[in-house]
Amino acid sequence: MISALNHLVDLVEEHLGEEPDVPALAARLGTTEYHLRRMFSSLAGMPLSEYVRRRRMTVAAADVVRGEDDLLTVAVRYGYGSTEAFGRAFRSVHGSAPRDVRRDGGPLRTQPQLRFRLTVEGSTTMDTRFTDRPAFRLIGHATRVPLIHEGVNPHIQQHIAALPQEAHARLKSLGDTDPAGLLQVTDDVAQDSPEGTRLTYLHGVAISGDTPAPDDLDAIEVPAGTWAVFRSSGPYPDALQTTWAATASEWFPSNPWRLRPGPSIVTVLDRAEDFTTATTELWLPVESA
Repeated sequence: MISALNHLVDLVEEHLGEEPDVPALAARLGTTEYHLRRMFSSLAGMPLSEYVRRRRMTVAAADVVRGEDDLLTVAVRYGYGSTEAFGRAFRSVHGSAPRDVRRDGGPLRTQPQLRFRLTVEGSTTMDTRFTDRPAFRLIGHATRVPLIHEGVNPHIQQHIAALPQEAHARLKSLGDTDPAGLLQVTDDVAQDSPEGTRLTYLHGVAISGDTPAPDDLDAIEVPAGTWAVFRSSGPYPDALQTTWAATASEWFPSNPWRLRPGPSIVTVLDRAEDFTTATTELWLPVESA
C-alpha cells in the first residue's frame, strides 16, 4: 500500500493539468480506487482531491510569477476553462488573486510533494480478529453529522442525548445478532473525506437479515462479507480514535487486506460510569488485497 500511494503521488505530478486516472492506477496495482483514496486521506490528512488542487496551484504559481504567459494560457495549462475558475482555485490555496501575485510576487502557500514511508517506531499493537458475517441490517436512529477526526463529536452527542431513555431500551431489545449491543455506526463517508464532511451516523443495533425492521426506525442494509474487528481499551474516545488511525498508518500497510465499501461500526463492550474510559470494538469491512 505504501508503494501504491507513492505511485499515486507520481501520477498526480505527471498529470497536473488533468484529473489523475485513479481507477486505472488502482487496477494496475491490484487494489481498488475506494481503498486507495481512503488510505491516502487517512495518512495524508487531506483527501486526494484537495492534495491535487494544492499541488496544481503550487506549480501554477511559478508560471504566474514568471509572467511569460497570459493568465488564460496558464489557466488552460492546469485544466481550467477560464481565468475566473482558475482565479477561484488559486485564491483558495494562496489567499491572493493571480494578478496580485504576478504584480507583488506573493504571498504564496506551497504544498510540497508527498512521499509515504512505513515506519515501525512507536507502532501500536493491534488486537485484531476476523469474522465472516452473512447479510444483516443495522436499525436505529440516524442523522447527518460533520466528520470530526479527534475528540468527542458534539453533534453525535446531541443526537444521542435527544433520544428518550425508552428508545435505548427498545433498541437493546431488538438487537439479535453480532455485532452485539448498542452500536455507533458511520456510513456514507466519501472516498475523499476531509474534516467537516457530512456523513450518516446511526445509533442502533444489528438484526439478522430475515428479521423485520420496525417502520419507525432507520435501516442500513449490510451485505455479507468479512470484517476486521479491532479491540481497544483506555481513555474514551482517545483510545478508539488512536486505534482507528493506526488501522490506516500501520495495520493495512502491513497486512494483505483492504477496505471495501460499507459502514464502520463501533460497539462498546465495557465502560466507566462517566464514560471517561471504555473497551470498544471497531468493525471495518475488508476484503483480501
